[in-house]
Amino acid sequence: MFQQMFNPTPSFSEPGVQLQIVVPTKRNFVLTMLHHALMVLGVAAITALAIMFFKPELTDEFQSISPFFKETEMDDAPPISLATIATDTATSAASNIQDAQLIGDARQQQSVTNWLSKRYRVANDATNMLVSAAYLTAKDIKLDPLLILSVMAIESGLNPFAESPVGAQGLMQVMSKVHQEKFDDLGGVKAALNPVANIRVGAQILKEYVTRGGSVEAGLKLYVGAAMSDNDGGYGNKVIAEYKKLKDVANGKNVPIYNTTSTASAPSAVSKPAVIKVTDKLTESRAEPERLSAI
Repeated sequence: MFQQMFNPTPSFSEPGVQLQIVVPTKRNFVLTMLHHALMVLGVAAITALAIMFFKPELTDEFQSISPFFKETEMDDAPPISLATIATDTATSAASNIQDAQLIGDARQQQSVTNWLSKRYRVANDATNMLVSAAYLTAKDIKLDPLLILSVMAIESGLNPFAESPVGAQGLMQVMSKVHQEKFDDLGGVKAALNPVANIRVGAQILKEYVTRGGSVEAGLKLYVGAAMSDNDGGYGNKVIAEYKKLKDVANGKNVPIYNTTSTASAPSAVSKPAVIKVTDKLTESRAEPERLSAI
């Protein structure tokens, strides 16, 4: 009895004690409500995930109403299709093949270097530098490096300091006064005797002329300054003949250093053309010496 008087909490182990209903306190009520709220949110999240799984198109709508999703700025560009990816891949592969053909391999470059070194009696190390510069330039401007080397051989005999009486300079005998703007990014016209700069500018001019003429033969005629003449005095044939030899050398064929009919000698820069004025524009005239007197 005394225990019941001083212990308001009923003891279910004691017989004769009536069951009392304990009313939950405010704290228990809050915890209960939170528990139910979390259960509702969990069920809602699982339901949303299930809906997005079976209907992916509703994903953007759920993300837009979600307070945890921050919309990022997207480009207006349309999605890239598989066809576009395939086309780009094919284009890249074709470009890589073309670059490989232009650059060749180390064996081809070495064969070309050795042959030119012996043919024009230039130190092998120096020839190797010139050949490497020609190949790198050819890759950049998409032009056959053997064509560049052929023009170098016929124009100057691989002499980087060759200069004609009329001002044609360097390996490719570029008229720096006519094409001085092409040297602006290379240090000015003083760079005309720099082998790398001369090769780059000469190759750019050659490519422009080939593109304008529509063929290598027509481009060579423009390069030699014979655009206003009936023929180029055999210049194009000399370059093409040298090109064919270099092509055979690059392909591993045994090509004689000297011509079978006559001994090949380094071309002389003395036969460089004069500069004549045609329609108020300076044009290179690279006619043979016997034709200069008629101009």
